[in-house]
Amino acid sequence: MQVDAALDGPVQGSQAGDREAEQVAKRDQRLSLFLFYSPIYKRSADMTKSLMTKSEQLLRIDDHDFTMRPAFGGPPIPVGVDVQVESLDTISEVDMDFTMTLYLRHYWKDERLSFPSTNNQSMTFDSRLVKKIWVPDMFFVHSKRSFIHDTTTDNVMLRVFPDGNVLYSLRVTVTAMCNMDLSRFPLDTQTCSLEIESYAYTDDDLMLYWKKGNESLNTDDRISLSQFLIQKFHTTTKLAFYSSTGWYNRLYIHFTLRRHIFFFLLQTYFPATLMVMLSWVSFWIDRRAVPARVPLGITTVLTMSTIITGVNASMPRVSYIKAVDIYLWVSFVFVFLSVIEYAAVNYLSTVQERKERKLRERLPCTCGIGNPDEMMIDPQITGYGAMDVNTTGNYGMPENGGCRDRMLAQVSLNDPQITRQVRPSRGYVNIWIDTHAIDKYSRVLFPGAYILFNIIYWSIYS
Repeated sequence: MQVDAALDGPVQGSQAGDREAEQVAKRDQRLSLFLFYSPIYKRSADMTKSLMTKSEQLLRIDDHDFTMRPAFGGPPIPVGVDVQVESLDTISEVDMDFTMTLYLRHYWKDERLSFPSTNNQSMTFDSRLVKKIWVPDMFFVHSKRSFIHDTTTDNVMLRVFPDGNVLYSLRVTVTAMCNMDLSRFPLDTQTCSLEIESYAYTDDDLMLYWKKGNESLNTDDRISLSQFLIQKFHTTTKLAFYSSTGWYNRLYIHFTLRRHIFFFLLQTYFPATLMVMLSWVSFWIDRRAVPARVPLGITTVLTMSTIITGVNASMPRVSYIKAVDIYLWVSFVFVFLSVIEYAAVNYLSTVQERKERKLRERLPCTCGIGNPDEMMIDPQITGYGAMDVNTTGNYGMPENGGCRDRMLAQVSLNDPQITRQVRPSRGYVNIWIDTHAIDKYSRVLFPGAYILFNIIYWSIYS
């Protein structure tokens, strides 16, 4: 009995395995029928989308030598280009360059990639197939840095049509050189260019052109820059000659930028103008108030120096004068002249005081005069009117019997005997008047000259 049971065990296990295999086979058959009659399976009727056919076999990649350009030995292959500008990232005056992110698309026909299709549907591939076929070898002339974006995968797309037409698109960020003329900075307008060219193929092998003319360049309406206003984009095509290799087709993307002036008005022009106006305050301060006028002049000069240094720190070291340099240095000269003006006033005041002391030493004391004030204000005696008393002021000894030397000097000028002795000292009156006139004239000449300079400056550079 035990032997029979042992023999029956494997037989029953074998029968159970057969039944399980039959159930799996029936389930696979039902699934195949479902997929055959389902709409999803019917949409894949085109052989170009069939899962049973490899794309490389369909395109016959291994049957051709894709190291050679299409139609090698024949006429040049036309390659159309269009560009979608995604962003203008930075414009650098110091480095004289710009950074742009764009979608670069190439169009050409390669009959080696043609394939049969019942509904004329194209096939789309990523960068893996690009490495196995011929593509135009475009590069950016005068570029400093460039790269193809690779997040999350390489941003490259290849689309092949049944008749052999190819669309090759990639997303690129490029930093290229831009020769800027900063002679009118910051009231300038700059034009930069991005240049595209084939590296290896001359115009005998490859004809590069804009696919739709000027409409081949499209821009995002949201593109904006903090310092510039983008005025326009446009395209051109030229031939570039290299003495060693020949002529090449070159495509240009030109864009014109106008700088926003408001930032520089707030940060540069207004502070400089206020410093110049502040230096004029010293013209209304008493010439004897040295602690007030000297620090004011020095402060405005140092502030103007700081403004000039700050502006030049963010600019390239060009060998020509910029518009902002003209404004700042002229403003600096006005501030500096206000300091020189007080130095002239102070010097002439010192000369006046010295001549007064010499005059007092030559004149006799008039302490015996009964009412010297009446003599001083009498025009017949002194030659000065009532206003001259306030103008000249009182100089002399203290109130306890002191002499009034200023009155004495005026009286003495009418005395022929004394006048012969002090004739050379009459000129000191004119010097004293000229010293006051310097401040008075400066109050008008400095603002007037600066306003005239601003009118000429803004009429030229605006």
